[in-house]
Amino acid sequence: MSKSTKHAPFKPNEFVVYPSHGVGKITKIETQEIAGFEMEMFVIAFEKDKMTLRVPTVKAIAVGMRGLSSPVLIDRAMETLKGRARVKRAMWSRRAQEYEQKINSGDLISIAEVVRDLHRNDEQREQKAIPNASFMRRRSNG
Repeated sequence: MSKSTKHAPFKPNEFVVYPSHGVGKITKIETQEIAGFEMEMFVIAFEKDKMTLRVPTVKAIAVGMRGLSSPVLIDRAMETLKGRARVKRAMWSRRAQEYEQKINSGDLISIAEVVRDLHRNDEQREQKAIPNASFMRRRSNG
């Protein structure tokens, strides 16, 4: 496999996001022999954890490695976070599965939706609680 063969669209000195490790910097692309096969690898340094990871270039996208989000996408995620929580009336276990799928997708907007929905403000909780409280008062009085 030569240096110009097909691999994920990442280059040395570029920052990438790797699932479960966060943001790292591609320090180089190297070729290693593994089980008799030449494999081209991204060498990614994670400064915070003082860790180096080698990822086969042909597997980078499949394992969820991606570039940093654009300012436009970050602005959209921030708008999503500012929005009103949309909590479905499904069973908690089903909601947990949906949240986990969104988080594992790596999609910034989907993750922002999960954070928004799990972090309801007190005003939204009170609005839901007030009808229940008035219903209970009517039942006890009547």
